[in-house]
Amino acid sequence: MTEPQTALPEDWRTGHFALRAGAAEGPLALALAGGQAFDMTPAFGTVSAWLNSADPVAAIEERGTPIALDLDALLAGSGPLRLLAPFDLQALKACGVTYVRSMIERVIEERCRGDATQAEGVRAEFRAIIGEDLTALRPGSPEAMQLKENLIARGWWSQYLEVGIGPDAEVFTKGQPLSAVGSGARIGIHPASAWNNPEPEAVLAVSAEGRILGAALGNDVNLRDVEGRSALLLGRAKDNNAACAIGPAIRLFDAGFTLDDIRAATIALDIAGTDGFTLAEEGRIGSISRDPADLVAQLVNPHHQFPDGAALFLGTPFSPSKDRDAAGMGFTHHIGDTVRIASPRLGALVNTVDRTDACPPWRFGIGALIANLARRGLPRA
Repeated sequence: MTEPQTALPEDWRTGHFALRAGAAEGPLALALAGGQAFDMTPAFGTVSAWLNSADPVAAIEERGTPIALDLDALLAGSGPLRLLAPFDLQALKACGVTYVRSMIERVIEERCRGDATQAEGVRAEFRAIIGEDLTALRPGSPEAMQLKENLIARGWWSQYLEVGIGPDAEVFTKGQPLSAVGSGARIGIHPASAWNNPEPEAVLAVSAEGRILGAALGNDVNLRDVEGRSALLLGRAKDNNAACAIGPAIRLFDAGFTLDDIRAATIALDIAGTDGFTLAEEGRIGSISRDPADLVAQLVNPHHQFPDGAALFLGTPFSPSKDRDAAGMGFTHHIGDTVRIASPRLGALVNTVDRTDACPPWRFGIGALIANLARRGLPRA
């Protein structure tokens, strides 16, 4: 379970946060502001409606109901409330191949056709062609298009390079609204997969109008062998039971926390297995090849609308490749792995790996939420 002293950032008492909690009567939309807890459910019903209001931060004290909340118990999973993913009706969208390291790993998966035994050799061959540093390459630029032509000539062009250095970002549906799990829950790996990994990411909270309201931490769990067999299997590789984790809370932008803080942030991944295996890696969110504001503009525009808002995964700065089971085989999950994704001003998202069919099935969808709000006499929009 999430450790309460590390789940929220050290400066949480000076910030503004959106959380969701499961209670006996139904889900609650909660806020933290200045160290005080507020129930936003009576005023808005859902986190989506709250974040789509004119000023979500001001709404906390203007329309929220102050409550006594045992935050340590909630974050530790030991009280009457259960921590949920902080998004509800928002679309769960994700960007892929937005970092050079992850782009290279996607190309490797494709080239290997999902066979992890070939990964190290392909990785070395590809790096010998493109070099070690593409971080200064701007997607869609003349320099990027020249690299594209060179790779085509060498027989190395890939659909992943197209979205990695081409003008158009990859934006896909990670899961359905309400399907994400929160910190402390089990995350799912399909038992048919033998090569898979967590993907630590920043997740932006985006309003229906395309305003970037804040950020949370996310785990865009990926089945590398499935996607490596065919990019057309992306849905099977990504959208599985409990395979999307977000939390512990959305940190809302305010005078002390802005999008520039996300651009400057680091994100750390720690994995501890029941077999004694450990892994620790860290990457800069700001090493992204496409600016977060550009990704949001490609998400919400005259051609695409999300009336309930969206949660947008920005992509992972790295995919773990440390050998686990044998030399040259890279990393793959074992059941029971504890995965901790952390960033200093966003806190820590902690989950334990299990099979997708062993994780609690997703039963509470949009229909159930609307019916629950109606029974409680709460706003439904």
